[in-house]
Amino acid sequence: MEVHLNELARLRIEGHPQGVTSVCSAHPIVLRAALRHGRQQESTVLIEATCNQVNHLGGYTGMTPSDFASLVMKIAAEEGCPEKLIVLGGDHLGPNPWCDRPAEEAMAEAETMVAAYVDAGFRKIHLDASMGCKGEPMALDDVTTARRAARLAAVAEASARKTGGAMPVYVIGTEVPPPGGADHPLTTIEPTAAVAALKTIEVHRRIFAAADLGQAFGRAIGLVVQPGVEFGNHNVIVYDSSKIEALQSVLTEEPQFVFEAHSTDYQGAEPLSALVKDGFPILKVGPELTFVLREALYGLDAIASDLLPGYGQRPLYAAMEVLMLDQPGNWRRHYHGTEAEMRWLRHYSLSDRIRYYWASAEAQEAVRGLCEALRGQSVPLPLFWQHMPAAQHFADAPLDPDEVLIWKVTKSLADYHAACGVGKNEQSGSR
Repeated sequence: MEVHLNELARLRIEGHPQGVTSVCSAHPIVLRAALRHGRQQESTVLIEATCNQVNHLGGYTGMTPSDFASLVMKIAAEEGCPEKLIVLGGDHLGPNPWCDRPAEEAMAEAETMVAAYVDAGFRKIHLDASMGCKGEPMALDDVTTARRAARLAAVAEASARKTGGAMPVYVIGTEVPPPGGADHPLTTIEPTAAVAALKTIEVHRRIFAAADLGQAFGRAIGLVVQPGVEFGNHNVIVYDSSKIEALQSVLTEEPQFVFEAHSTDYQGAEPLSALVKDGFPILKVGPELTFVLREALYGLDAIASDLLPGYGQRPLYAAMEVLMLDQPGNWRRHYHGTEAEMRWLRHYSLSDRIRYYWASAEAQEAVRGLCEALRGQSVPLPLFWQHMPAAQHFADAPLDPDEVLIWKVTKSLADYHAACGVGKNEQSGSR
């Protein structure tokens, strides 16, 4: 069933919490899996892009907000997913991509970016102006952050009135783990203090009112806080609901809001369900989906190596290793250790920084070669048992590699949708 974002707080208050999965990925196969699953389950498909990933200058994907929206809608049409089920969101919209510039210059870019997002049909807007710009502290105080967030909200409001359609809903707050996960093994993560969460809301409410943006703040549905979950390169900190009793009181004092949980990747079905029950109905997932996609790709690469004479020994893996060594900018600062340790991290780290490389021409050619080699082949059951046991139902029949990849991503999505309580005849997946 559909879940409207502005109903999440009411559903929680009424004792019937439901949630929505926020798919944070630009990979076409991940998007296809999410849209197909949404169509099959008749459930809301929330797809979000970040300020670094997609912006008016292209971001690291090379896509503007309009490009990204067009890609999503093209795949949705191919999958028969109704547009009414799709919500587009902008994550961490603020000056972060330009924080090496003076504040006014960075904020001017951020305002142009926000306008481009709203013009392209994005209606869930996470306002994040917490990062310092040139000459400023790394993290800004609440008042400065809220003033800059209000500037961006004013732009979003004006753009929405100009383009028509629904007015945006907003998420505020910025206390989140490092983008893409931590760089070191983790032992514990402290949840956000209730007093800090209440202060964030109070300061934003006051500053939005002073800027004549009271109506916009009335459409603020979510607050980003740290629920005590995180993943690093090596491990995952699993949600512990006993640690957030004080934080839950914020939702009692501020019934307009729900919490938005970032970095919920790799939590699994039970912790995700607990998060929704405890007031975190917006579950953001990104690296997990491309991690399991890479698992499937590498599994098929190994199968093809064992099955097909002349295919070679894991040429997809070899191509990705060459590519990442040739262009180390997306992983070098984040992976540490011996050469052997960094080699396995490049391919298997939970932060999944290999995801930045799949759009390159070299990677696409290697994936295309793999899929063409296996398409229509009958893979014996023992090879699936060896390299991808859970995919054994694809054995002994003409293989469509694309269906294997979508199936693998959907298994992760199924845990999220089951936790959100929105699936129709939902079967929880497992890794």
